[in-house]
Amino acid sequence: MRKLFGSLLLLSWFPSFAAADAQPEYQPLAFLAGHCWKGGFPGGKQTDEHCFTWIYDGKFLRDRHTVRGEGQPDSSGESIFFWDPSAKQIEYLYIESDGGFSRGAVSVDHDAIVFPDTSYEENGKTQVYRSRWQRSGEKAYDVVTELKAKNGWVPGFKVHMEQVPAK
Repeated sequence: MRKLFGSLLLLSWFPSFAAADAQPEYQPLAFLAGHCWKGGFPGGKQTDEHCFTWIYDGKFLRDRHTVRGEGQPDSSGESIFFWDPSAKQIEYLYIESDGGFSRGAVSVDHDAIVFPDTSYEENGKTQVYRSRWQRSGEKAYDVVTELKAKNGWVPGFKVHMEQVPAK
């Protein structure tokens, strides 16, 4: 599950299409494009790195991420963000190396990117989660992810993502 949530750290964007060239619908995400972002999970034993690129002439945004931890193999995932003209919103599909996936909507609350409640599916198990990416200056953002439990929402994790050189 941590891989999923790492991927949602979400949702830091790659090079090939300048932020100024982003289609208007993607402007809330444009600051991520062309960059990689890295942060450490609480406890300091795992990191998550996201790199974002525009694909197909800026019609979609790709986020490739890798979770690295001491004494364990890397895990990776990829999100594709797209504009749904019928729903008039940005949506995403997330897939990961262990076979898990989720899909959902993206909204904006001032200078935060919001991922409302959605489900992550892996090996017949489901986890409902939500996440918020809050800008923290020009070269960072903070991720707060919550998990749905029997009695309501509980903290998942918080990660401070900082811009790093693109790969």
